[in-house]
Amino acid sequence: FQWEREELHTVLVNYLFITEQSVMMRLSSRILKSLPALVDHYSRFSPSPLSIQQFLDFGSKNACEKKSFSFLRQELPVRLANIMKEINLLPDTLLKMPSVELVQSWYVQSLTEILQFENTSPDDLRMVTDFTDTLDKIRKRHSNVVETMAQGVIELRDSHGIDHQTDSNIQYFLDRFYMSRISIRMLIHQHVLLFSPTQETHPRHVGSIDPNCDVESVVLDAYENAKFLCDQYYLASPELELVSHNGIKKTSPITVVYVPSHLYHMLFELFKNAMRAIVEYHGTAALDYPKVKCQVSLGKEDLTIKISDQGGGIPKSAMDVLFNYMYSTAPQPPKSGSTTAPLAGYGYGLPLSRLYAKYFQGDLQLVSQEGYGTDALIWLKALSSEANELLPVFNTTSSRHYGTNIPTSDWSSPYTPRGSQNSVRTFLTFRI
Repeated sequence: FQWEREELHTVLVNYLFITEQSVMMRLSSRILKSLPALVDHYSRFSPSPLSIQQFLDFGSKNACEKKSFSFLRQELPVRLANIMKEINLLPDTLLKMPSVELVQSWYVQSLTEILQFENTSPDDLRMVTDFTDTLDKIRKRHSNVVETMAQGVIELRDSHGIDHQTDSNIQYFLDRFYMSRISIRMLIHQHVLLFSPTQETHPRHVGSIDPNCDVESVVLDAYENAKFLCDQYYLASPELELVSHNGIKKTSPITVVYVPSHLYHMLFELFKNAMRAIVEYHGTAALDYPKVKCQVSLGKEDLTIKISDQGGGIPKSAMDVLFNYMYSTAPQPPKSGSTTAPLAGYGYGLPLSRLYAKYFQGDLQLVSQEGYGTDALIWLKALSSEANELLPVFNTTSSRHYGTNIPTSDWSSPYTPRGSQNSVRTFLTFRI
């Protein structure tokens, strides 16, 4: 009798699961049919930027899964729809690249899955739990978006070439696309870390935010990992000189409310670049290398981190393209059988690092002296209440950008070779 009851329970559970899956499949089919109209609808709304302080307050004081569910089921479709509308403005040749089509399919699938919860009640605990599980699946699905979109641009370059106008549109789009991705992952990651029972977080963290992020600790962590790579590749690496100045509390370590993984991403990229520049400029046979210098300072408004190297610097003619996607001074890695492209050597490190800085109203800039070295500066908001998300908004201004031709320069080119026909003609005209 006990066995029969257990078997009956198993059958009932399986029946309910199959029934639920059938309902969800029918719902997905209905949403897919009306997806273009839904994308149009949600893209008419502007995203709602949050500050780090708002993220922190919600997660630490009154974290409520139902409230988060109610907000995200409206906000995530807005952010997804805004960037999906911009994807459609890209050149047809790029949209037809296999990797770009794959990225688009991920966005369509993720938006469809979120819209299944559009009209469900926050009081339905099963739906709220399913929503959290769905977000975790979406986060994993989109883990290779950066590499895959990069591969799509490579496919376009190799098959059709990229003219100046197309390159300008791609640079503009990728900044907005990757910033949108950072923001969406931030929302999803916070929700999943706070409410998924399978996620483990640091006991001090609120989701992915550290209320007392020790900046020096992150600096040292990023340096050590960059040093490990440098030692592996060159069998040598420069040492670090770290200096901190707390302008608020003179004797206290510098701490801020921030996302440690974002700060680490920026610092690791800058240390990696600085070490490579130093070793290659001075030669792998050098007995000693100048140190990488890092200065951290905290004021009333800004946290500033400066990383300085004596790696020979960068010529001014190259400074304008350093933050362009696909620009890299490293040799491009050989093609592999993988479906995704590695980031190293493809020029995504610096532009992505600057986006992480800008995401919460900071910035990242380079100042260089050719023949000597480079200073890289990161500015972050010292006050979490002022660190608001910077989000792309799809509107007539952004749409117009993709259809506007780059104006013809009305200044002489600084790169006209000496002895060219133009310079000869000008000289002859002057003599006459």
